[in-house]
Amino acid sequence: MIPTLLVGDWLFVNKAIYGAHVPFTHSSLPAYREPRRGDVVVFVSPFQADEDSAGRDPTPTLVKRLVGTPGDTLYMRRGVLYVNGIAQRQGFGANTPVNPDIANSADPLFDWQKRVGLKASRFGGAPLQPTHDNWGPLVVPSGKLFMMGDSRYNSKDSRYWGFVPRENVRGKPLFVYYSYNADDSDRPLPYITDIRWGRIGHWIK
Repeated sequence: MIPTLLVGDWLFVNKAIYGAHVPFTHSSLPAYREPRRGDVVVFVSPFQADEDSAGRDPTPTLVKRLVGTPGDTLYMRRGVLYVNGIAQRQGFGANTPVNPDIANSADPLFDWQKRVGLKASRFGGAPLQPTHDNWGPLVVPSGKLFMMGDSRYNSKDSRYWGFVPRENVRGKPLFVYYSYNADDSDRPLPYITDIRWGRIGHWIK
């Protein structure tokens, strides 16, 4: 999610806005509003078999941006995301330069898209082999959401593990209440000695 979020940011999350999850159940309290396209959302990932086989948590709690809501038609061409036929160059992910080493890569984790990609549509048909920067069109089903990271070439997101069930949503991060240089600090105990004071209170958009 860089640059929206940085490694070492601690987030204040509004868990009530989308309906607070009732622990140990599949139920949630009534929501104030539904997640909207463009929201930054905290959610539980769909099951990731590759993470499970590697001995890691297969359903981690993640933070990504919601780019597709039920009924939206999504596709990507040459690194540009299209939502209902409208290019999303402006805004989130707009300044991420194309990485030619990754752009045309075809990860086996993309193969789930072959089952849902539209063979024909007013936007054209889905490629036979989805790649990092060229996939879809596909339609977001009812009760599902499509998430992507703002740092498109450093994000394992819905392109890899698919649609997120609405009930997996846990909240909306509002602001950074603490931050320290967690990724490249050369100081001892950086969570005390390398605090990003300018990040504290930063509102997340």
